[in-house]
Amino acid sequence: MSILVVNENIDFNSLKQMLDVTDGNLASHINSLEKCKYIKVNKSFIGKKPNTSYAVTAAGKRAFNGHLDALEQLIKRSV
Repeated sequence: MSILVVNENIDFNSLKQMLDVTDGNLASHINSLEKCKYIKVNKSFIGKKPNTSYAVTAAGKRAFNGHLDALEQLIKRSV
C-alpha cells in the first residue's frame, strides 16, 4: 500500500520488482486489496501487450492512514 499511496498508479511488473515477490504472491495480495476496495485495477494495452496497473482509492488512503496512526499510537505507548 505504501508504494501505491505515493505513486499515482503502478503496473504489475514494477510493483512485483519493487516488492521482490512472486507473481502468485502479489496477485493474492492485490486480490485482497481489490476486494476491500482499497485499490482499483486498470487493464489496458501498450501496443499489443496487455498492461495491468493499480491505483489506491480514497477508501484505501483512509485505511492506510488509519493504519499508520495506529502504529504511531502503539510506538508512543511503548516509549
